[in-house]
Amino acid sequence: MDFTRFERLQGLTLLAHQGHCLDFDCDGQPLRVEAWRNGMVRLRLGHDQRADYGLLMSQPEVAEVTLQPLAQGYCLRWGHSELRLESHPFRLSWWFAGRCLLTSVTDEHFRGWPRLPNLGRDEQAGQSMLALALESETPVYGLGEKFGALNKRGQLITSYVEDALGVNTELAYKNIPFAWSPEGWGLFVHTSATVQHGVGYGPWSHRSYGLLVDEPVLDVFLFAGAQPLQLLQHYTWLTGTAPTVPLWSLGVWVSRAYYRTEEEIMEAAQELRQRRFPVDVITFDGRAWQDTPTRYNFEWDPSRYPDPARVVGQLKALDFRVCCWEYPLVSVNNRDFAEMEAKGWFLKNQQGETYRYAWDTSAKTSPFGKVLTPLPVSGMLDFTHPEAYAYWRDKHQELFDVGVDVMKVDFGEQVPMDAVAYNGDSGRQLHNVYPLLYNRSVYEASAERYGDQACVWARASWTGSQRYPLQWGGDPQSDWEGLAASIRGGLSWGMSGAPYHATDVGGFYGQEQPSGELYLRWVQAGIFASHFRIHGIGPREPWAFGEQIEALARQQFEFRYRLLPYLMGCVEQAAASGIPVMRAMALAFPDDRLARGFETQFMCGPSLLVAPVIRADGWVEVWLPEGEWYHLWTGERYQGQQFLRLQAPLAQIPVFGRAGHALPLGPVVQHSGEIKAEALVNELWCFGEVSEPVCVWQQAIRLQDGQWLAEQQDLSQISLRQFGG
Repeated sequence: MDFTRFERLQGLTLLAHQGHCLDFDCDGQPLRVEAWRNGMVRLRLGHDQRADYGLLMSQPEVAEVTLQPLAQGYCLRWGHSELRLESHPFRLSWWFAGRCLLTSVTDEHFRGWPRLPNLGRDEQAGQSMLALALESETPVYGLGEKFGALNKRGQLITSYVEDALGVNTELAYKNIPFAWSPEGWGLFVHTSATVQHGVGYGPWSHRSYGLLVDEPVLDVFLFAGAQPLQLLQHYTWLTGTAPTVPLWSLGVWVSRAYYRTEEEIMEAAQELRQRRFPVDVITFDGRAWQDTPTRYNFEWDPSRYPDPARVVGQLKALDFRVCCWEYPLVSVNNRDFAEMEAKGWFLKNQQGETYRYAWDTSAKTSPFGKVLTPLPVSGMLDFTHPEAYAYWRDKHQELFDVGVDVMKVDFGEQVPMDAVAYNGDSGRQLHNVYPLLYNRSVYEASAERYGDQACVWARASWTGSQRYPLQWGGDPQSDWEGLAASIRGGLSWGMSGAPYHATDVGGFYGQEQPSGELYLRWVQAGIFASHFRIHGIGPREPWAFGEQIEALARQQFEFRYRLLPYLMGCVEQAAASGIPVMRAMALAFPDDRLARGFETQFMCGPSLLVAPVIRADGWVEVWLPEGEWYHLWTGERYQGQQFLRLQAPLAQIPVFGRAGHALPLGPVVQHSGEIKAEALVNELWCFGEVSEPVCVWQQAIRLQDGQWLAEQQDLSQISLRQFGG
């Protein structure tokens, strides 16, 4: 990267100060500084004429900023917050409660200038840049669903929505240009453009955080907070909080790529019930219900499903919720294509004609592999067109009328850079934010029909997508590293303001089917995520892996359902505070420097520490933070602040209960519809001395009809299991 091409902005002259907002001239460029709330400031460089995609959900709370001139700049104060701006050269420093959290880059080149621009623009490339200093041991987290190390220090991270075709690279389906450090600061780039984050990245500067934004406007929020959760709360206050999800969505989802016929999906559904596997949702993946040459426009393949309501009704009779796959492209062979094209509902090319999206089918780059069918040339729905948006949203009611409960919202990553949208934006501006518009459209359709039972099962995401839950990590490779990367992806997503996540349990693809051992270990890890789905190319039903794995997997599925009261409490906490259900150690124990290094173990809610098995020999390395911990399966007590190396038997995943906490468990059921308000919890496991054992779940656990279950249960009917004295 050649940073000498950037114009380095220097001067700073105050033009106006009104309330919370100050306008400066910075080397001929407008720079607006706004105090938004205590611990939050916004800096916006350039003439901002961008489309408003609704990324921000809040308005400034600060009424007035105190301005004090400095010898070479200005000092802005409000609440406990302070921003100092200096000129010649331009520098900033961000303070909170009397402590300096961030400053402009301090890496000075031998030739006497900052190695990265403190504040810069490349007018020819249409890019802008901000660089901040990093101390040597400062870790950085967030930036979306990234599958590598959770601590992004030393990495070059690109915020760009991508069909990643696995979990083995930095490419990711879900990207959020929001990062934070347990040192007490966070930053968020308000943009739909691609952002590169050189986070102590050696080829740029190992002692700097360089932000390179692919648009001429630089719009950055800085956050301050004593704890990481406060930084997450700043971000979600600004971009929107996640709602709760329905109880049934926390049950088991079953899927395969794919059930080819009615007979196949009915056989799987019936066998799940006959073999006593608890399940709530079964999925018609893309080719399972669509005619591939003409898809997609909400139509069942008439050759296989002449009466879809009958088939869905049969699944409902077996107490399944039904999920159907979709993507936002309409084949040129579809009967409605010409009419939709005439109305201007598709993205355009540079000549103003419908952009006809053709999939890359070359052997080395095709996303379809040997199993999945290449898709037809299609038009891509333009969600910036109000009529097209409304059409797509409302069209879902036809599926809901048949009995479909939820949509799998796939392939939101495809907008070409040279496309042109109805609102005038190019694909360059639309690409990243497209999945937000897509997910919102489908979520609104679900909310219209199902109210507070609405949800989607979405793959691609951008800033604000936490408002439309939930998201799954697509297409991991079916091997041990695929499992480990999927766990990191979910934890990284949770550290980015999105509290719900699932993976394809068993892995999606691979040269061979997953072994029974790998499959079971993936199941064991998955039951402690917020959501759980088995899915992949080929069989993923537990009996496909032999009798032993089937029996052990059934125990895990049953325990998942016993966890539902606890998980609903975690969901309520997530909606109230933004804290994810799966909590990385750096988020749950930010002051424990040793804990940060254990990047595949995590807290499931506030009470359970989970250490997934990610290697074939069963050995697990565990760090127990301060306090006392109780092995969930043996009852053994461990003192915290110690390292364990355990070999987990095949039937168990190492899980530890946190002293002072309680785990409410419900009865074994075959689906969430069997849960009764008067018998939500039948056992309470107390880890050590617990003063308020029901507080985790009693506050807010609801059935589909919105009843408050904790108000209906006779607590005397709950049996207690005491761990420790």
